[in-house]
Amino acid sequence: MSTPYRGPIVDAHQHFWEPGLGRQPWLRPEARIPFRYGDYEALKRSYLPPDLLADADGFDIVGTVTMETEWELDDPVGEMEYTEGVAERFGLPTASVAHAVLREPGVEAVLERLAARPLVRGVRNKPGQASSGALAHSHPSLLSDTDWRRGYALLQRYGLDFELQVAWWHFGEAADLVATFPETQVIVNHAGLPADRSPEGIAGWTAALRTLAAHDNVAIKISGIGLAGVPWTVSNNRRIVETVADVFGTERIMFASNFPVDGLTGTYRDIMGGYTEIAGSWSPAEQRAAFLTNAVRLYRLPEALLQS
Repeated sequence: MSTPYRGPIVDAHQHFWEPGLGRQPWLRPEARIPFRYGDYEALKRSYLPPDLLADADGFDIVGTVTMETEWELDDPVGEMEYTEGVAERFGLPTASVAHAVLREPGVEAVLERLAARPLVRGVRNKPGQASSGALAHSHPSLLSDTDWRRGYALLQRYGLDFELQVAWWHFGEAADLVATFPETQVIVNHAGLPADRSPEGIAGWTAALRTLAAHDNVAIKISGIGLAGVPWTVSNNRRIVETVADVFGTERIMFASNFPVDGLTGTYRDIMGGYTEIAGSWSPAEQRAAFLTNAVRLYRLPEALLQS
């Protein structure tokens, strides 16, 4: 029997921005960067909590975790100050993930300042990636870089988690990293980017997931799993969701919209509603964990959200 979840939700990965301020270079009117979903002109508009809640109409959104937006690199603290202003105006986000360039010599001062911000729970610094699994060994990411790791080692000192966004073929490097720094919580973004849905691609991705899931300090977000030029449907994504849940267990997964970015692949109802449909056969406790309680625990959100 399938009973889709209808309870409170913490959207554990989304973005707020106002491109008109000019602070995200990739969202400026003239900007054109390679983007995994192709044409992204539709994203060059303000997206604030009222927009998210309008998109999420019919879902009980009680909190959100907003992700860094590739703000100007020389002002990571400024992005968090801006985010705090959004929260003061609208009551969301509930927490935030900042950006820090981990291999910069002065990164410790940045991390210290970020850790002092009330909404910040962790940082993301995309380590780069080879264009295919076949190239991963000869083109390692920053996950293996000595200077980058020196900065990463400071996260524990400042109580900051790390958000890992990298293609699954670099999970071997990631496994070495999380084993070397077992006290730092790692949260994998976008399910490891399983864009290759061929049998070989799915097999490689699943094996890579198992490599990371062996480490207790790793959790994962089921988000950003849309495909370029392909409408978001349950049939296209059921196997991805079920595999992540099987490998990591429902106590270490979080559902998230990645809005407005994944609005390029489907509506909020398509995506979050799709997750509730796929998870409909899970127990009520398992569903509540994936949509609410895991995010409250991992992002150290107010426990009052659990009473929503």
